[in-house]
Amino acid sequence: MRQKINLVCYLAISCLIFSCSPSKDVVYFQDASQFETLIDDNTFTTKFKVDDLVSINISTLDPEASVPFNLFSGSEEGGIRPEQVSYLVDKNGEIDFPVIGNVKIEGLSPSETRELLREKLKDYLKDPIINIRIRNFTVTVLGSVNRPGTYPINGEQITIMEALGYAGDINIKGRRDNVMVIRDFDGTKVYNRINLNSKDALKSPVYYLTQNDVVYVEPNKSGKTQSSLDQRATIAISIISTLITSTVILLTRN
Repeated sequence: MRQKINLVCYLAISCLIFSCSPSKDVVYFQDASQFETLIDDNTFTTKFKVDDLVSINISTLDPEASVPFNLFSGSEEGGIRPEQVSYLVDKNGEIDFPVIGNVKIEGLSPSETRELLREKLKDYLKDPIINIRIRNFTVTVLGSVNRPGTYPINGEQITIMEALGYAGDINIKGRRDNVMVIRDFDGTKVYNRINLNSKDALKSPVYYLTQNDVVYVEPNKSGKTQSSLDQRATIAISIISTLITSTVILLTRN
């Protein structure tokens, strides 16, 4: 009888051991020394891509003069304010801008685009103020994170650490040393990997994300093992429950 009880305890402990995940390699930038100064010399700037939606607002000291260069949809009837129209970067990398026509902005940064438009508008406007913003800047974070999903980004740039923050951080079963970033260049997918355990991640070309980047965090060995055991876990629990029940019955009879 004692041997049967020992067998039940052994099986229960074995299942608990298999279900545990190691917590190693979960520290970011672990090779950075205390009070070490890390200079971010990354010169990343956002560049416009095909299919970007770009908001462009032109203003001058003479409001009437800039009206033809700002497109709005809807009317002011019923107290509803018209919404400014965004420009789609077409397959040729161009936007169709009022009055001046097609302007190629693919591969340009917002500041470069601002200077280009200012040059093209100099015959029409004096000292125009040009505000530019990407309207469909999103990043997608998938895999072993706490809140996978697609997140809209305000502003012109975001780091991979900020994106992971939106997703609730990498969970305990995700690999921080081999995070994949999938980036699209004119329909061509480019795959990059970054080691977030190292301070050298700051120098990675994918530390700053671009619009529509996909960040994928793969599971570590513990996560893969746990995944493979998920289907067997229910069976194991059922077996243990049956053994415990049988043991209790035997002890009661004796």
